[in-house]
Amino acid sequence: QVQLVESGGGVVQPGGSLRLSCAASGFPFSISTVGWFRQALGKQRELVAAQPPTGSINYADSVKGRFTISRDDARNTMYLQMNNLKPEDTAIYYCNAQRPTIYSPLNYWGQGTQVTVSS
Repeated sequence: QVQLVESGGGVVQPGGSLRLSCAASGFPFSISTVGWFRQALGKQRELVAAQPPTGSINYADSVKGRFTISRDDARNTMYLQMNNLKPEDTAIYYCNAQRPTIYSPLNYWGQGTQVTVSS
């Protein structure tokens, strides 16, 4: 059974920091591309950051220099360190894993965690 379980969301003041975690199970995590997406109220879901098993990490322009994605393949866990948070970062954050197959990749999603940046 595939599971992605997120933790670490909450309410923080502008300029503050949060660290999101996502524990994965039920699929080969180490060969999967992992990523974080977010969806603000009334907006489409957007990519925040993505990290393949090897190679370059991709960040949305809006979070470059403030957010850092990382992964621990030994623990099947991905992280998103968010610093210097802004009100516009307020959204539900979802972790994602793309499992490669001989056909199209399989996408797995976490349940989402709310991040609210407000004074």
